[in-house]
Amino acid sequence: MKRCFDCAFGTLREAQGYFIEFLHMETAIRMRGVTKTFGRMTAVDGIDLDVPRGGLYGFIGPNGAGKTTTIRMIMSILLPDAGEVSILERASALEAKDRIGYLPEERGLYRRMRVRAFLRYMAHLKGADGPGLDARISAALERVGLTGVERKRCDELSKGMSQKVQFVAATLHGPDLLILDEPFSGLDPVSMRTLRDIVLEEHARGATILLSTHVMPQAEDICEHVVMVHRGRKVLDDGIAAIRGRHDPRSIQLEPLDPDADTAGLTAIPEVEGVRPADRGAEVLLRDGADSALAMRRILERLPAARIELTRPRLEDVFVELVAGGSSAGEHDRLRAALRNGGGENA
Repeated sequence: MKRCFDCAFGTLREAQGYFIEFLHMETAIRMRGVTKTFGRMTAVDGIDLDVPRGGLYGFIGPNGAGKTTTIRMIMSILLPDAGEVSILERASALEAKDRIGYLPEERGLYRRMRVRAFLRYMAHLKGADGPGLDARISAALERVGLTGVERKRCDELSKGMSQKVQFVAATLHGPDLLILDEPFSGLDPVSMRTLRDIVLEEHARGATILLSTHVMPQAEDICEHVVMVHRGRKVLDDGIAAIRGRHDPRSIQLEPLDPDADTAGLTAIPEVEGVRPADRGAEVLLRDGADSALAMRRILERLPAARIELTRPRLEDVFVELVAGGSSAGEHDRLRAALRNGGGENA
């Protein structure tokens, strides 16, 4: 009898384990072979994407890579020419719209409405206009530094203020899935930090987040996982930690004790390929295959340092390596310029 009980108990625990594993495998966003063309231009070319529930994903690439077009298909604003999209286990975002928060790249408010009335209306559309709504609106506006703007008309707000109001509208109903398209574009550093902190708070609450940006340091700072796209195709889909583990850093950041120290002589070290100026010191470039620990010891023997550290691989460098590879230095520079360009995305 005991053996039967133990067997049944073991089977139950095993079933629970499978159920928990199943929950972890649930996807908030699933795309298979999604393609979108505009005339002769292919904006999105056969993209597969899985964003698990509770994920914090960066969707990154230069302007024109297809990020906004992909997001519009996720949101059912555009329909794909081929492929399948499911959102929160539903056939489309339209079937789960009350559980989604969306900040589009092209900002838009009802310009003649006052801020509080606009946010009440947006909460009503999401079915979140129950008791305590006004208190939630006041708290959310205070959180983004907009205390006292409730009575202002939306067309009286600055661009940055309008963006923060729309961000509040996207998060006010506590969405299960939060999609942010270039959320920090045009914001001052203080506002960027505030919105960054709120994004992390939303993730800690349990929201799945897809953050699209061409500014790769933003994705590095916030996201756990990144999907890189280039010319409509996915070129990388992996966790930040795994990416850093695979890409060997090829430079050392050096801050000499003597600010006027001559760093050019470090090129005599066998492991050093070159030296170039950097903030408060120099960046020491290593030869392929060089032992970085040995190089750091030899640098310190020649030049006392206030700070010396191995450079972490940057997503920008990884992207350039993936899509340009052995191309010319000019092509590398063109790609870097595209990533740093603050203009709008064409696709």
